[in-house]
Amino acid sequence: MITIASIFVFISFYMFYYTSKRAVLTYNYSFEKWMNSNPKQTKITGLVLLLFAYSVWLFTQALCCGTLLFFIQLMTVGSLIILLKPLQVINTKAVAALFILVALLEIYYY
Repeated sequence: MITIASIFVFISFYMFYYTSKRAVLTYNYSFEKWMNSNPKQTKITGLVLLLFAYSVWLFTQALCCGTLLFFIQLMTVGSLIILLKPLQVINTKAVAALFILVALLEIYYY
């Protein structure tokens, strides 16, 4: 469940990043072009995904612990996206491999 919340936090912050006017953007996929051309819909979708991730954190943890962990994860993911996306370190294959590895570790140790 924590991996699912992490995926949604990553996707939602990525959507907010692509609606920014100051970010250096590259358009490798049609989804990224769509996000830039429809900023209002992208922000609404990003907010819905962020609220869903927060509710998953609240479901898996208690109120205070879930809130704290959600904000720690949001700051960490946000910092990584802002630092690594202009360097083009973040791509779909690397992110998918990372989340699959983390999901397998979560299933194994749970």
